[in-house]
Amino acid sequence: MTTRRALVVRGGWEGHLPVEATELFIPFLRDNDFEVTVSDSTSSYLDLDGTDLVLQCISMGEITAEETKGLEAAVRAGTGLAGWHGGIVDSFRGNVDYSFMTGGQFISHPGGFVDHRIEVVADHPIVEGIEHFDLHTEQYYVHADPSNTVLATTTFRAHPDYPWIEGATMPAVWTRTWGDGKVFVCTPGHSLADLDTPEVRTIIERGLLWASK
Repeated sequence: MTTRRALVVRGGWEGHLPVEATELFIPFLRDNDFEVTVSDSTSSYLDLDGTDLVLQCISMGEITAEETKGLEAAVRAGTGLAGWHGGIVDSFRGNVDYSFMTGGQFISHPGGFVDHRIEVVADHPIVEGIEHFDLHTEQYYVHADPSNTVLATTTFRAHPDYPWIEGATMPAVWTRTWGDGKVFVCTPGHSLADLDTPEVRTIIERGLLWASK
């Protein structure tokens, strides 16, 4: 079997435990014949030649224009981009080119940790065998690209400060293409416990493999 190359890029806000969170998935990648390189800098995006998959876990953080161009060009040429929660959809706030590629941007998590359900809404290998699951964690309210392929959604209850969001349904798991590349996003994943939830773990693992070249 040909070995594929995965680059794990992690950093940004420490509250999302970028090191500990990505360490949960590095053994999985290696078990699936990926050669894994770990970086704590977006300067890695300046040279992605030969990279089959980028697993990014950088909440907020900064990225230069040249680094953005490097990542965008690599994904456009076929490198997969995947991640979860703030590590992919709350990265590089204000960088519209990056958000255009990922297909969504975190806006809020009303109420902080709340009980909510994730409903699978598509027939796709990433969510095969999963109908729904319940979480008590941050429920991401996002602005999302209508060209995404939405695999799972979550519906909001009313909040005292934002009663008008009652019944609003947001994408929670999606895929999209960007040129020849594939992008995978899972919005659950705030804590290590979230990532160890069987359904979340399964969806992310399948998403990593799906996104790769």
